[in-house]
Amino acid sequence: MIEFRFAKIALIAVAGAALVPAEALAYTGPGAGISALGSLLALLAAFFFTLVGFVWYPVKRAIKGFRKATAASPGPSAQ
Repeated sequence: MIEFRFAKIALIAVAGAALVPAEALAYTGPGAGISALGSLLALLAAFFFTLVGFVWYPVKRAIKGFRKATAASPGPSAQ
């Protein structure tokens, strides 16, 4: 039982050490950084416009339809 517990702890320790990244000797030039920033901005803009398309336009159409229905309906008749 103790050996199994030790083996389990050792396996977790080895797996944890394998998942820790080593020092990355890499250089990201300005072109790659600007491209990554542009991609991130495009992703955020796509998300924003998706929300606008699915939320704002149906609300806008409903308001327009409500206004049109109120304008077309006869008001109280004058006596």
